[in-house]
Amino acid sequence: MSSASSGGAEGSRQTPLAGVETICTHFAEEPIAQGGGASPPIHQSSTFMFPNAEAFETGRGMGPPQYEYTRVANPTTHILEQKLAALEHGTWARCFGSGMGAIVTAVGACLHAGAHAVVVGQCYGPTRTLMSHYLNRFGVETTYVHSVRSEDFLKAIRPNTRLMYLESPTTGYMEIPEIDPIARACRQRGVTTIFDNSWASPYFQQPLDFGVDLVVHSATKYIGGHSDVVAGAVIGRDDGLRRRVAAEGELLGATLDPFAAWLLIRGLRTLPVRMEQHQRSALALARLLESHPRVARVNHPGLESHPQHAVARRQLSGYSSLFSFQLTENSREATYRVMNRLRLFGIGVSWGGYESLVVGGSLFGHDPQRPDWIIRLYVGLESTDDLLADLSQALEA
Repeated sequence: MSSASSGGAEGSRQTPLAGVETICTHFAEEPIAQGGGASPPIHQSSTFMFPNAEAFETGRGMGPPQYEYTRVANPTTHILEQKLAALEHGTWARCFGSGMGAIVTAVGACLHAGAHAVVVGQCYGPTRTLMSHYLNRFGVETTYVHSVRSEDFLKAIRPNTRLMYLESPTTGYMEIPEIDPIARACRQRGVTTIFDNSWASPYFQQPLDFGVDLVVHSATKYIGGHSDVVAGAVIGRDDGLRRRVAAEGELLGATLDPFAAWLLIRGLRTLPVRMEQHQRSALALARLLESHPRVARVNHPGLESHPQHAVARRQLSGYSSLFSFQLTENSREATYRVMNRLRLFGIGVSWGGYESLVVGGSLFGHDPQRPDWIIRLYVGLESTDDLLADLSQALEA
């Protein structure tokens, strides 16, 4: 299938939608047409054949999808893309071999040499590396906004600004910029907005509904949910952006493997029930931490004490299970002591899988002279009571 027709929701039987659970379970699937299997087949093929020379010459993008090469499109991946587009309230999606593959493609589709980008200050580390240490080689300048105030983002826009890159909540401190006024002003000024929605997942937030142009995901996280696949996705509504993202993706070649796409379809089956459990456990742990004398602050947007809790309630329908906290003893030794005492939280990067994880380190907050030693918790699917007990004993050491 050609790049012009890949990654959309067109051409499939539209299952009546009763909710997110129905999309995850049935949308874009044709069990009877695919041999009756409850799970779709894995088209583990690099190349697809045409019935005749005329179809090869004229059939690309016409009528039912005609696949030709998996770097461009694949039937298994296409099912996943249609589901993600529906979940994010978009009209098209394109999947990639990693979250960074999706981010690099989306950013590359929006920028050119000499352009300027505005990026939320506490963004995902590799995104900052992309903007500051890679794209600057091509004359792209980046301004970082260390604030949640909409006016600060808009003040950073220049005549050559082409991209506004947002996360909400932000990495580390879980701050919540207000999406709607930023997206609306950017649209009026011809600035494309990209929003990393990995934290909330499409179960708890749909940034396209707030006027954002492109949503990106590290599908490795909640969408996969089993810590066994690395993937990414870009979702949007604008047809011009669809063509640019598809063309960029084909050239960069960060292709999602068909088996990985099948694993992500499997992950989506349980996304709603997993996110509800993640939310319950994480809020319970956050409230425990908030009341503990050894804890100075808890960065969880679901807590009433969070500075942008009211904004979070407007933008989110729920809360995922990644958050951070800081001890009253703000030191490397105290931070590592608590981390090393945890038994159910493995020390490791990433998040979104079934297993609880913890990382910690020095993050510069509003006072650069005094680094904040932050512990970031990812709350998995273990028993909530067991996680509470483990966290309590680590804090009491």
